[in-house]
Amino acid sequence: MILNRVDILLILGYFAVTIGLGLWAARRAGRSSSEFFLSGRTMPWWLLGMSMVATTFSTDTPNLVTDITRTGGVSSNWVWWAFLLTGMLTAFVYAKLWRRSGVMTDIEFYELRYSGQVAAFLRGFRAIYLGVFFNIMVMASVTLAAIKIGGVMLHWSPLQTVGIAIVVTVIFSTAGGLRGVLFTDALLFVVAMSGSIAAAVYSLRHPAVGGLSGLLASDLVADKLSLLPDFTDPALAIPFFLVPLAVQWWAAWYPGSEPGGGGYIAQRMLAAKDERHATAATLFFNVAHYALRPWPWILVALASLVVFPDLESLALAFPHIDPGVLRHDLAYPAMLTFLPHGLLGVVVGSLAAAYMSTISTHLNWGSSYIVNDWYRRFIRTDANERELVLIGRVSTVLLMLLAAALALQLENALQAFQILLQIGAGTGLLFILRWFWWRINAWSEITAMLVSFGVAVAFFLQHRAAARTGGSTLESWQELLVGVALTTVAWIVVTLVTPPTDEGKLRSFYLKTRPGGPGWAAVVDRAAASGEPIAEGEAAWDLPSGLMAMLAGCFAVYSALFAVGHWIYGNYLLGTGLAAIALFASTLLVRAWSKIAGRGS
Repeated sequence: MILNRVDILLILGYFAVTIGLGLWAARRAGRSSSEFFLSGRTMPWWLLGMSMVATTFSTDTPNLVTDITRTGGVSSNWVWWAFLLTGMLTAFVYAKLWRRSGVMTDIEFYELRYSGQVAAFLRGFRAIYLGVFFNIMVMASVTLAAIKIGGVMLHWSPLQTVGIAIVVTVIFSTAGGLRGVLFTDALLFVVAMSGSIAAAVYSLRHPAVGGLSGLLASDLVADKLSLLPDFTDPALAIPFFLVPLAVQWWAAWYPGSEPGGGGYIAQRMLAAKDERHATAATLFFNVAHYALRPWPWILVALASLVVFPDLESLALAFPHIDPGVLRHDLAYPAMLTFLPHGLLGVVVGSLAAAYMSTISTHLNWGSSYIVNDWYRRFIRTDANERELVLIGRVSTVLLMLLAAALALQLENALQAFQILLQIGAGTGLLFILRWFWWRINAWSEITAMLVSFGVAVAFFLQHRAAARTGGSTLESWQELLVGVALTTVAWIVVTLVTPPTDEGKLRSFYLKTRPGGPGWAAVVDRAAASGEPIAEGEAAWDLPSGLMAMLAGCFAVYSALFAVGHWIYGNYLLGTGLAAIALFASTLLVRAWSKIAGRGS
């Protein structure tokens, strides 16, 4: 489908506004590296929360949800819904700790928490690994999804799509720093949500679907509607429900859902006005991401099953698409081709918004690692603020160019991306405990990183060998459990046999972040014995209240998610009951949060 004049004007207007916001923020962003990467630590919760939501909605997210729903049904979305537990834990336990730390990046944490050359090595290595190599792969994968959408909907060439992406995204990301990214993200959030809702409404209006009643009555979706898996079928219940809820959420590292917080989520928390704003921002993100946003994507996915019941029907409708990339995820952009002009421009703008939000965040976040944790730490320790901002802007451009170049060479980034995700298997518990157990040291982190990487490579080689010989391999969830078990045992053993972090470093970290709890009792006791007490009384230990708030938040969001689903399905009584549970859980959440806040900053 070719865009008409109205569509083009809508998209150009949207691009002009985003570039304008970036240029508006440019003057303040150039004042210092703190302004460029953290907006001067003055940002309100609602802006940070909207930015988190907008960033998590990448170009490939609705495609992924469509693939999951078409192949395994609505209940298969538990594979990512389970990360709500991680998000709520971050909101009510770790957000305040990150804000108290005062670091510029979560990588700087390593030398705040650990001591010696090994801590410096860990910081420098992770800065380049995550900020450059991992970051480029993520951005290339997202750009590849944009290339596929542009090809299906607009018949754009890959070079056209990448060229437009580079020009628009780099301008406002380079000029405005994080402040520009945050304000454009607010716009992107509104546009992306509007586009996804419009896509859902128009998909239901397709003649073959026959509205919501026609969709629910279709035999093609009858076995896809359940919100919970069939527990009599282990092939569905174990990988898509039990493993995600029992293990995955705390054990695996996933961008945007890091156990204990990290990456661009940590960057937003560090940019907040104070601890309360950091917590509120993370809470808003989890509510919007898990309770409000899934259903428009799911409805499009279900409608696509009626219009394109299988891959053969997709191939017949889009003969120009390379058979090598024709998968169920393409059903989402396929449904968008039925949109009328004008609305098509809005939805294309929403997809552009999703892309730009994700990429701009990754550019600013990755550049912050390069500048703060590599250049200033190891290359030019005496660099002034003007120089640091310049390096930040140059590295932003280079990261985008490298990601675009890689995207143009990729045919299928899924396999490589899965390896990167497997690398984090088993590291999650360490990220959770390092704030609350003094004995964890830099060697613990290095061990977890090396073992998880080794396990991921071993499974990759096994899959390659099996493809050549026809042999069998473990299921992905089985590989996850093996990776978690081996990595966790390894880093715990190394923690216990290696020397602890320097005592002075432990005391300074405790005084700065005030984690409290029995995991720091030995450090507190030794400090008191030496005549330099660091304890602040029982009021510092608010983890139990944080966990209660986490559980209440999970009940509230899951109940709201299910309530909306049952209302859509026409189960109004059950939906209303679930909404009542959501309100009750929200009341408990407010009480627990108030208790925490009364002890905080």
